[in-house]
Amino acid sequence: MTRFTKISPYELKDNMFESIGREWMLIGAQDPETGRFNMMTASWGCMGILWNKPIAIAYIRPQRFTFSIADKAKTYTLSFFTPEYKDALHLCGKVSGRDHDKLAETGLTLFEDGDYTAFKEARLVLGCKKLYADFIRPEAFIDTSVIDAAYPQRDFHKFFIAEITDVYRR
Repeated sequence: MTRFTKISPYELKDNMFESIGREWMLIGAQDPETGRFNMMTASWGCMGILWNKPIAIAYIRPQRFTFSIADKAKTYTLSFFTPEYKDALHLCGKVSGRDHDKLAETGLTLFEDGDYTAFKEARLVLGCKKLYADFIRPEAFIDTSVIDAAYPQRDFHKFFIAEITDVYRR
């Protein structure tokens, strides 16, 4: 952990529209039964205050290998990287952990701190403790054009609202 400094979520100065939407992030989770860790690239997410807590929301489609792991886990991490890791993030979004050893193929290395596992190479890691989860429901859309645009396969994401309990900054 010497490469990171722990800060409060309230000390974050990042533009999360840029960090999530353009730079991407890795959602990582560890299976509580097997100990297997997997990650996936994401460019959708939210952060803010909910229930008087600093929160992050991760969205995962059910067909993703990370889904079954994140669904069982009590925690997940959101890892953000500098531009030189764009190829690694691209690979993590392109191939499945079912069939590939993403760590070996990307060269990324893990660190563990308490309930959280993330990447030594990240510039920023958010440790997230799950509070609530549910599926996006088609009947709840007010603007139904979003369904055809984002869900042509009708594979609606499950969203995981989590308290940001630990922030690691390099």
